[in-house]
Amino acid sequence: MNAHGTIRVVVADDQEIVRTGLRMILDAQPGIEVVGEAADGREAVDAARRLRPDVCLLDIRMPDLDGIEATRRILAADQPPAVVVITTFDLDEYVYGALRAGAKGFLLKDAGPDLLVQAIHAASEGDALIAPRVTARLLEAFSDNRRSSPREPSEPLTAREEEVVVTVARGRTNAEIAQDLHISLSTVKTHMTSLMAKLGARNRVEIVMWAYDTGRMR
Repeated sequence: MNAHGTIRVVVADDQEIVRTGLRMILDAQPGIEVVGEAADGREAVDAARRLRPDVCLLDIRMPDLDGIEATRRILAADQPPAVVVITTFDLDEYVYGALRAGAKGFLLKDAGPDLLVQAIHAASEGDALIAPRVTARLLEAFSDNRRSSPREPSEPLTAREEEVVVTVARGRTNAEIAQDLHISLSTVKTHMTSLMAKLGARNRVEIVMWAYDTGRMR
């Protein structure tokens, strides 16, 4: 954010009409400003380096560099922005790769303005948002790559960590988990760090997969 607390965003999509629509939605929101646009992944990487936004909103399928490689390059910089990927395809094989590369969220283009704005705010705060419907479809799409038997945690989960796992699996952000469980945001982040360590998870998606694999979510 800049000195006035505004979240600075770069929007990247190969379709001009989509970029225009996203810009209109985001610029209409208080506290969010679109500072640049890009028509492909290479332009997105250049814009991120030049403009130093807080969040980059990237389409997965773009010419020259796709969203995965663009995410990797953007996040390789010193003090990189957060990345949220957005696409038409909820079963796109690229999605998991983008999340693996460090994207902070994943949305469909039909998600609606409210979820888009929520994802931008979450990413700027170091949180992540993956729509619940998308999470379920991701799990289904990549089920072939999942372990036949889920790994045991390195240490037993506490009762509160069990609650956090379930809320994460439902697609809740850290702020929403804090509200749901009546705990502070910093406490949620502490639980998330502990969960990732105990489960050997690198991101929220892997926590969700573990929750489904172990029968905590159906």
